[in-house]
Amino acid sequence: MTINTITQFFWRKIQKNLLLLFLVLSIVSCTKKEVLKTETFKTDTGWGYSISYKEKIIIKQSIIPVINENKSFSTQDDALKTAGLVVSKLKQNLSPSVTKNELILLKIKL
Repeated sequence: MTINTITQFFWRKIQKNLLLLFLVLSIVSCTKKEVLKTETFKTDTGWGYSISYKEKIIIKQSIIPVINENKSFSTQDDALKTAGLVVSKLKQNLSPSVTKNELILLKIKL
């Protein structure tokens, strides 16, 4: 009789601990993950983009990189496509630098 009572006591303890563990894991898995956020902005001569993380701007690009001129993106879509490329590189832990060939592949008007 006492062995049965002790076994039930331990099973209840294990069930409570498992329930607590399940609750903690479900709360942790549901937390909001911070993502890189892109925004475009209007410049004097066209468009630029910014990339922010946790509400802090980490990249602000008002001109097209890797060309000899100080020229902004001609359309908002061009700025967004380039920002998307940079974000994908950052997510892969690569350098966020952009090459001229990548801009040509994205069909950015240079």
